[in-house]
Amino acid sequence: MAKDTAEQPPKGSPEVTLTICTTCKREGVDPEATRPGTLLLQALRAADLPDGVSVRGVECLSACKRGCSMVLSGGTERWSYIYGDLDPDQHVDDILQGAAAYAATDDGLVPWRARPQVFRKQSIARIPPAPQPGDSPSEE
Repeated sequence: MAKDTAEQPPKGSPEVTLTICTTCKREGVDPEATRPGTLLLQALRAADLPDGVSVRGVECLSACKRGCSMVLSGGTERWSYIYGDLDPDQHVDDILQGAAAYAATDDGLVPWRARPQVFRKQSIARIPPAPQPGDSPSEE
């Protein structure tokens, strides 16, 4: 059976990266236990990542009150997102589904109804693509 092409990243699109905060804690978790952010990173690394998606860890995203947190980004033309309140035991499948939908866009704007619940409700910020050399300032 052929893969659904809607789930394929556009040809020539830059790779999508999931950046996971490895120092994130969650309320009620033993402070001596492995950090939930590290558990989320391990779970994503063990998962079957969508085509064109990679995962990496960083020590802090400064979203401590919303841990576990992650950034979804992909090149200079796409919007980036910061998500929080992620659970390594419950949200891995939703993260992978959302990353696949994001990778299938040129601009990072996934229609609201096409986003998994986690990406609808747990967004901390949406960040526009950085201005590129030669871009003219917007008058809006």
